Amino acid sequence: MKNLLQKSNDWEIQGISLMEIKKRFGSPLYIYDSGEIGQQIEKFKKGFIQSDLKIKYACKALTNLNILRLMRQNGLGLDAVSLPEIRMGLSVGFKPSDIIFTPNCVSFDEVVEGVNLGVRINLENISNLKKFADKYGSSIPVCIRLNPQISSQENSDKVSWWHNQSKFGISIDQIEEIERMVADNRLSVNGIHIHSSSVIMSTEVFMGAAKTVFNIAKRFNDLEFIDFGGGIKLDVGDGNEVIDIVELGATLDKEFKSFCNEYGKRLQLWFEPGRFLVGNAGLLLTTCVLRKRNGGTEFVGVDSGLNHLIRPMFYDAYHEVINISNLLGKQMKYTVVGNICEIDNLAKDRYIEEVCEGDVILFKSAGAYGYSMASTYNSRFRPAEVLIHNGKANLIRKADSYEDLIRNQIEIEL
Repeated sequence: MKNLLQKSNDWEIQGISLMEIKKRFGSPLYIYDSGEIGQQIEKFKKGFIQSDLKIKYACKALTNLNILRLMRQNGLGLDAVSLPEIRMGLSVGFKPSDIIFTPNCVSFDEVVEGVNLGVRINLENISNLKKFADKYGSSIPVCIRLNPQISSQENSDKVSWWHNQSKFGISIDQIEEIERMVADNRLSVNGIHIHSSSVIMSTEVFMGAAKTVFNIAKRFNDLEFIDFGGGIKLDVGDGNEVIDIVELGATLDKEFKSFCNEYGKRLQLWFEPGRFLVGNAGLLLTTCVLRKRNGGTEFVGVDSGLNHLIRPMFYDAYHEVINISNLLGKQMKYTVVGNICEIDNLAKDRYIEEVCEGDVILFKSAGAYGYSMASTYNSRFRPAEVLIHNGKANLIRKADSYEDLIRNQIEIEL
């Protein structure tokens, strides 16, 4: 987070003390910085000068209505993967035409409801594509989400979606079946969508994949856009390679212009960043409630856990950890754990400032897939959310209460 600044004995965002935020709103607490989000949007746009770029925020990363409204105010569209996400987008002022609906392994009824809501439809399986053709013919255009079977740069079963074993997308070996539906005037394809995985970390590898996509696109005559999806890897401070989005934009810009000239018309270039826009704009603020030593390991227990931040356990994700109560303290090796009755290592064998019970422990890069993947496991409450905007800390979601946990339960006579 570029706007997270260390002062003599505190950290600040937009001039607001994190310790003061903690005193005001308590912990655990999610904190987001609107300024960081705006900077990431501008960074994404910077390399794409020649193309008609459309950015669709992948709202599954963080769906708070205020974040959606912020994205709309910054001129973005929306990438939705569920009907409730569509409705949230419409409720904050997105036009239906600015929303693309990319459901995954859903019944066709959801697709029909998406059509009725007026949003753009992006289908990723032949079964629903055939049903779409049977119901709508060529009267309503559809984008097709393809799996081009491109090898990824990094071998990871959890996040490598460009390979032919992935559940995402229509396999390239089924492309002729789609072409036949188009030729028979049973289908109007207006877009090609490819999920660009975060494991592709260099411009060279990405561009090799892009050329494959362009070759696929040439097989369809009525395209309006090509959508490279999201998944652009974010620099979280772990030292791993990340793609330079400005360099990628400048390179892809030229190739896309050349493709459009060959195709015969200027298409729109779409991306669907989620974590790239909000990941580093979010923090999870917690409190150390317990210090213990077990088997030679020094544990820091915090008032949070995998129910609030599951990414370290789910993806082996790295989140930088800071003890903001002891900024000048000696670096000590700890394993930071949560209060869930499971193994929930939030940070293992990490050197951070010496910790005492009561210290405020901060997890960085927690804006994406933090709260949106939170749960009430162990019947523990989900935390509150705060948005720092224009130099003011705003509560944008209250923490759960006991009443929230039992609201939809129905007691019966036993």
